[in-house]
Amino acid sequence: MEPQKPKTSAKDFFLNLGAIVALYTTIIALLNLLFTVINSAYPQITQYYYSGSSSISFPVATLIIFFPIYILLMWLLEKSYAVEPDKKHLGVRRWLTYITLFIAGLTLAGDLVTVIYYFLDGQELTTGFLLKVLAVLVVILGVFMYYISDIREKLSSLSHKVWMLVALVFVVASVVWGFAVIGSPRTQQLIKYDQQKISDLQNINSEVQNYYQTKNILPLNLADLLNDDQNYFVLPMDEQTKQAYGYGKIGDFSYQLCAYFNKASPPDGAEIVTSIYTSWNHAAGEYCFNEKITPIVSPTNYNQGVPIAIPVK
Repeated sequence: MEPQKPKTSAKDFFLNLGAIVALYTTIIALLNLLFTVINSAYPQITQYYYSGSSSISFPVATLIIFFPIYILLMWLLEKSYAVEPDKKHLGVRRWLTYITLFIAGLTLAGDLVTVIYYFLDGQELTTGFLLKVLAVLVVILGVFMYYISDIREKLSSLSHKVWMLVALVFVVASVVWGFAVIGSPRTQQLIKYDQQKISDLQNINSEVQNYYQTKNILPLNLADLLNDDQNYFVLPMDEQTKQAYGYGKIGDFSYQLCAYFNKASPPDGAEIVTSIYTSWNHAAGEYCFNEKITPIVSPTNYNQGVPIAIPVK
C-alpha cells in the first residue's frame, strides 16, 4: 500500500505563495536599489534631457518590509518541515519552486545575451553597464543556486541559515552603499527641495516669456505677472525658506531668476533638468539664472499693418 501523500492546507498554500511573492518583491527592490546607486555613481550623460530620480527611498522601504517577511515565512516553512518532512513534497511548493527556477534561468540567460550582444554590436561596455550586469548575475544566480539546492534536498538546517545570513549581509551592504553614494534621507530631502525650486523657476520663466509675448515688455517685478485679470497664474513660493523667488530686470530683453539652493549641481549634469535651450545647473547657496529674450521681426502684422517683435530663447 502506497504511503498517503500530504494534502495542501490553506496555511501551506499561503505560506509558500507568500514566501515567493516576498522573494520576488525583494529581488525587484534590491535590483532597483542597485541600479539607482550605479546610475548615480556612474551616470550616463545625455545630451539634452535627464529623466528619472536618484532617490532610493522606495526600494529601501520595500526591502525593510518585504525582506524580513520573506525570512519569517521561510522560517515558518522550515519549522513545519521539521515537524512533517513530507510537506517538502507538496505540489504547491514544488510548482512555485520550479517557476522560480524557470524565471531565474531566463533572467540569467537574458543577462548574458545582453552582454554578448553589446560586445558583438560594438557598443561601449561602460563601468555602469557592467556593474548592472554583475548585480543581476549575482542576485539571480544566488536565487537559482539556493532553490536548485532546495529542490534537490541538498540544504541542511545549517546551510539554510547560512544562505539566509549571506542574503541578509548582501541586502544590508546594498542599502549602506546606497546611502553612502546618494546620501542620507536628510540629503535626499534637500535635493528634493532643490528640484522643486528648479520646477518653480521654470514655471516663472514661462510666465515671464508669456508676459513679454503679450505686452512686448518685460515685467518690472513678479507682481506684474498677477495684474492681468485673464491670467490665473499662482506665483510659487520657496517651500523650504517660505520666501519669494528673486527676479530682476537687467535690460530690455534680459532678466534674472534667483533662488537659494542646498546642493550644487553634479559636475556631470546627470541630476539637473536641462533643455535644448536652457541649462539649470547651479551652485550651492544663492544663485541667479540669467535669462534673455531675443526679439526678431515677424512677418507684417496684418491687423495693425506694422511689424511686431516675437521673443524667442
